[in-house]
Amino acid sequence: MTSKRTPANERAKRAYLQYLADVKGRDEHSLDGAAKAIERFDEYNRRRDFRKFHVEQARGFKVHLLGERNVRTGAPLSASTIKSTLAALKAFFIWLADQTAYRAKIRYADAEYFNLTENVARVASAHRRKECPTLAQIRSMLNAMPAETEIERRDRALVAFTILTGARDAATVSFRLKHIDLENGLLEQDAREVHTKRRKTFTTWFFPVGEDFRRIVAEWVTFLREEKGFGPQDPVFPKTRVVPDADQCFAASGLAREPWANAQPVRAIFREACARAGLPYFNPHSFRNTIVKRAYELRVDAEQMKAWSQNLGHDHVLTTFCSYGALPDHRQGEIIRGLARPKSENDAGSPDVLKEIRKLLDKAG
Repeated sequence: MTSKRTPANERAKRAYLQYLADVKGRDEHSLDGAAKAIERFDEYNRRRDFRKFHVEQARGFKVHLLGERNVRTGAPLSASTIKSTLAALKAFFIWLADQTAYRAKIRYADAEYFNLTENVARVASAHRRKECPTLAQIRSMLNAMPAETEIERRDRALVAFTILTGARDAATVSFRLKHIDLENGLLEQDAREVHTKRRKTFTTWFFPVGEDFRRIVAEWVTFLREEKGFGPQDPVFPKTRVVPDADQCFAASGLAREPWANAQPVRAIFREACARAGLPYFNPHSFRNTIVKRAYELRVDAEQMKAWSQNLGHDHVLTTFCSYGALPDHRQGEIIRGLARPKSENDAGSPDVLKEIRKLLDKAG
């Protein structure tokens, strides 16, 4: 049974979340994560007043988390979930230690007891290889997707658009026709209107992944503009219009002029497309890994890699390498084995990308 809530704790939670929103500029997703972490600790601690905090409560809570299980899957909590929960609590108690009502009760050092053990921290922060489709597999997805109705054409264009632009699914559902420039081959990711990560504004030029992908997207946008009469403010990927049928049941009936409310329909489309092609499920985000691997295939130099990185919305090239640039095992082996062979004359003149990157980093300080 859940203990009765403590009014002082609830006031502290509200004040902290307001601080995160107004002072730190955190988005709703971050606020939700902080609120869940604090609530999890408050419930574990039986709603004791935060002013009665003792470091043993933090130590006990860490043990408790290690024994917790995911409500949906029944599996133990992942190391990354434990890490994010404890990090949110540490930040909260550091903030509490600076508040008048808590200053005499909580020390900054007390928050350190929410630190992870070294072993769990290593597991949580380890970089793992992420599966992503090849361009050939994405083409097989598109070939397996029907394209007779306008809903089917939308779904097919959605998959092609994702590999052409690398846009995140949350951003994809918020794009308007005015954001896409077919003539110049670019996409304006304007944070005032597009749900970009961390509300970042940047321009994405269509990636050189294949004219077939570009053609599918161009045909779709032209269809919306010329046949459907959509204007600049209408969505690139409108949601399905649902109407009652003869049996008073709801049925799909073409396209509405409104965007989807969230990215769940996008992921459902990708899941069905993979199933049709006989492939394991590749989520929309995995296409960003495919795009980075395409850069490797093109053997881009340092300046080109910087442009490629900016095209994905990254401020730093290292973000692109570390988050999306892991090589498949077979390619890793090919490169290592190849290094053991004498270099040919053709190899001798190839650019040393790492040295060029180092020069750019040194120049930028």
